[in-house]
Amino acid sequence: MLDVSDIRLPLKELDGADGTEKATLRRVVLRRLHLTPDDLSSLELRKRSIDARKRGNVHIGYTVRIALRGGENAERELLCRLARRHQDRQVRVADVEHFTLPKALSVRRTQRPLVVGAGCAGLFCALALAEAGLEPLLVERGRDAARRTADVERFIRTSKLDPESNIQFGLGGAGSFSDGKLETGTKSAAHRFILQTLVEAGAPRRILWDAKPHVGSDLLPAVVTKICERIKAAGGELHLSTRLTKLDIRGGHVTAVVLERREESGLLVEERRPVSDVVLACGHSARDVFELLCNAGVTLERKTFAMGVRIEHLQADIDRAQYGPFAGHPKLGAAPYKLVAHPSSQRPVFSFCMCPGGYVVAAASEEGGVVTNGMSRSDRAGTNANSGLLANVFPEDLEGEDVLAGVMLQRRCERAAFTLGGGSYAAPAQLVGDFLQGVPSSDQGSVSPTYPRGVSWGDVRTCLPSYVSEALRLAIPAMGHQLRGFAAADAVLTGVETRSSSPVRIVRGKSLQSVSTAGLWPCGEGAGYAGGIMSAATDGLRVAQALVDSLL
Repeated sequence: MLDVSDIRLPLKELDGADGTEKATLRRVVLRRLHLTPDDLSSLELRKRSIDARKRGNVHIGYTVRIALRGGENAERELLCRLARRHQDRQVRVADVEHFTLPKALSVRRTQRPLVVGAGCAGLFCALALAEAGLEPLLVERGRDAARRTADVERFIRTSKLDPESNIQFGLGGAGSFSDGKLETGTKSAAHRFILQTLVEAGAPRRILWDAKPHVGSDLLPAVVTKICERIKAAGGELHLSTRLTKLDIRGGHVTAVVLERREESGLLVEERRPVSDVVLACGHSARDVFELLCNAGVTLERKTFAMGVRIEHLQADIDRAQYGPFAGHPKLGAAPYKLVAHPSSQRPVFSFCMCPGGYVVAAASEEGGVVTNGMSRSDRAGTNANSGLLANVFPEDLEGEDVLAGVMLQRRCERAAFTLGGGSYAAPAQLVGDFLQGVPSSDQGSVSPTYPRGVSWGDVRTCLPSYVSEALRLAIPAMGHQLRGFAAADAVLTGVETRSSSPVRIVRGKSLQSVSTAGLWPCGEGAGYAGGIMSAATDGLRVAQALVDSLL
């Protein structure tokens, strides 16, 4: 097979083309490579991206994978012909990536591995362990997708927060109530497997080729439910409303855990379970797990994380800034952006989890704290664009020596936001123009905030460390030079965004086990080894492979 890249089609060519996008690409490839229709046996779309570097000349870029009817001989002949003519350096032999799940173990073990947390890291780790015949026990403190959705909706209506079932906790983890972005800055053969698994579970097929793939918060709950069904079909077991409350360690090795199950009646039932392998994929908001690990003597360390606010603009303004006269074209959809500024050499500021056509969500998991996040549905048809606007917090910024000082800072900011919002989980908000001038806001402009519990206008700076507020104040004008309208006076800042990543790392060694505790496998975002759905899922697969290897 051959990969043909750098196929750039103007929007007008796609508009005027007869048939589907794939049929248009087939005609372009035949013309470029001087082939007849009979020469081509298959064509597969591998990558689709928008090139908007010149707003007056927006293109769609493609990479396709083709196979010729003459097989490898015909492909070699084509490559030689192109080389002789110095034509089309964008044609090369396809680099076929092979990813395989860990091989099934022939020996049945008496103790099943325990996977704590059913976010993307835990789900894919449990899937790999189940396919290897280890019959993992997957526990999740929150509820299933349907009941979790009902819990979130009840919180939005009534302000009654369930600390165990919310946007942070429940089947699918925090990613299930986000945009479902699948971008990653890393390369791994596992990525294709992850995408294909999501598609088989009901995600849109376009994620296999979109350069910036996303699923959407309206589809993700059903997708993760299907993945759980696959885990159970392979011998795994899922226990919801079940959390880890104690870890027994003897001689530097995990020996048992205590699990607490919440019955529908509210009754709490404890179970002590012998176990020799525990995968900790608990997510970045499982603060009680971090405390449990500290008390058990497991080695943790502070790590850099980020804090800030959500910024909202009208999506139509972002579309015009990115696509110029092509804004609103159906082939483009809602425009994303990604911005980084360095207002000082010490503290970068960046956009995070940008949600085109999305909504700011109420992401609290502790009573008395306000947390924001962002989400988009699959169609990204909302009126506003929103993004996290974050500044790094470094370990040296934190007071004292407590390894959980970052958690304490997050909690203080969330409680300050709760108080400033009026105490009913409304969020503090401020217009960008007022924020830059250092004055509180009293009302909105053209952008209506989408935070579902409502906002209280004021000064979001009072909810954040001064060094974070100052970094944002310096960065916003610089980002306005990168993206027209970003620093618009009536754009809305909603606070606080504190859960972009874990402030703690559960330190692991080359074996991927905890450096202090054999049989303990830190995994994913909460452990400090991932950031986003794809990297967390990849880490879950990596840990599963390491665990299986340790048993051989």
